[in-house]
Amino acid sequence: MLENLNYSLFSLINATPDSASWMITLATFIAKDLINIVPLLAVALWLWGPRGQVSAQRQLVIKIAIALVVSLGVSWLMGNLFPHDRPFASHIGYNFLHHAADDSFPSDHGTVIFTFALAFLCWHRLWSGTLLMVLATAIAWSRVYLGVHWPLDMLGGLLAGAIGCLSALMIWQKFGAALYRSLQQGYRFCFALPIRKGWVRD
Repeated sequence: MLENLNYSLFSLINATPDSASWMITLATFIAKDLINIVPLLAVALWLWGPRGQVSAQRQLVIKIAIALVVSLGVSWLMGNLFPHDRPFASHIGYNFLHHAADDSFPSDHGTVIFTFALAFLCWHRLWSGTLLMVLATAIAWSRVYLGVHWPLDMLGGLLAGAIGCLSALMIWQKFGAALYRSLQQGYRFCFALPIRKGWVRD
């Protein structure tokens, strides 16, 4: 039944040769490039921001990093336990994005962006988490639309992200303070010159 739902949703979303070329182009940009917001935003949060908020921002970045490590580990485990061919590898639907014919479940893109969005929902602001969740949904849609993933691959990524964030919270409660101090010291040592010049925050 779940597999039938997966197929039905895929057929509903997947683009066809009759789809507008601008939609294919937009979906390709979303599928390939929008994920770059993750490292860019993480770096920006660590290096810059209002002086009174930098500490909280850096703690958020560390929590996100922990969540990503856990969620990608969970994703790898799920993929090995429940391998699933990509739609084009099974000769189903239409493919508009070049991709290796490896296992599709769960989506790595989905895991990363949903982990990121859930982390902001849990530990930052409702508005930022909601905005990132909209972006995450757009990325999930685009990769199904272009034929490289099934809808349930994205649901698997969301589940892995939720497990990652929950695990990160528990790890942070035990080791967060010590981890933050260590990383802060390492950062101050490695970035001593940019900090002294005022290019980045202390």
